[in-house]
Amino acid sequence: MATFKDKVIIVTGASSGIGAAAAVHLASLGGLLVIVGRNEPKLKETADNILAAGGAPALQLQADMDKEADVERIVAATLAKHGRIDVLVNNAGILERGTIETTSLAQYDRVMNTNVRALYQLTMLATPELVKTKGSIVNVSSVNGIRSFPGVLAYNVSKAAVDQFTRCVALELASKGVRVNSVNPGVIVTEIHKRGGMDEATYQQFLEHSKTTHALGRAGNVEEVAKAIAFLASDAASFTTGVSLAVDGGRHAMCPR
Repeated sequence: MATFKDKVIIVTGASSGIGAAAAVHLASLGGLLVIVGRNEPKLKETADNILAAGGAPALQLQADMDKEADVERIVAATLAKHGRIDVLVNNAGILERGTIETTSLAQYDRVMNTNVRALYQLTMLATPELVKTKGSIVNVSSVNGIRSFPGVLAYNVSKAAVDQFTRCVALELASKGVRVNSVNPGVIVTEIHKRGGMDEATYQQFLEHSKTTHALGRAGNVEEVAKAIAFLASDAASFTTGVSLAVDGGRHAMCPR
């Protein structure tokens, strides 16, 4: 099993979903977690779950990833507390529904600012520290970065950008011993679709439909993605960089018929 004993790990979007599960899992493997999120009560819930899993107390940072000063504070606070950064998990992201006919520029900007620009900024700021520790970066992308789906245009574009960013930065930092990979989940049971505009009934229909759109016959759970993140971040993946790892029940390999 991968170990992260005394490794300092930043996880963004850690107040719910994949980010929360990844933070708890990495802490249970010995990591020293810095958890970042907008929702302070939910962030505390993640911190409590880390303690319940036997992890060390996490540094909780309430931050809006769309605000440059907040992103800068993540790195500054981490260094003030721990003096180093070993792993960066760029998980914070949003989804908005819409097509080329219905997606406004305001929607596009919101999605791209959170899913791409903030990730770019935080990675840029953390890179000098990751070079010192020969650390690793895991970006949480989506099957939507690999395959095209109608109705979530801005989200698709943002996740394709995350995958390209992953490959480019992997090549740029390889000679300095820093690995950069992404996970590309399929449909995972979280709140992101509801926050993106689905009501409960539509969401339940969506999950039912996912039984036919994923080769393994179901939607995934956050723990399954968390384990993939831990693998890519760990020394067990020491010869792996620039990879977009589908954690999607085979959805990326399927073709419509």
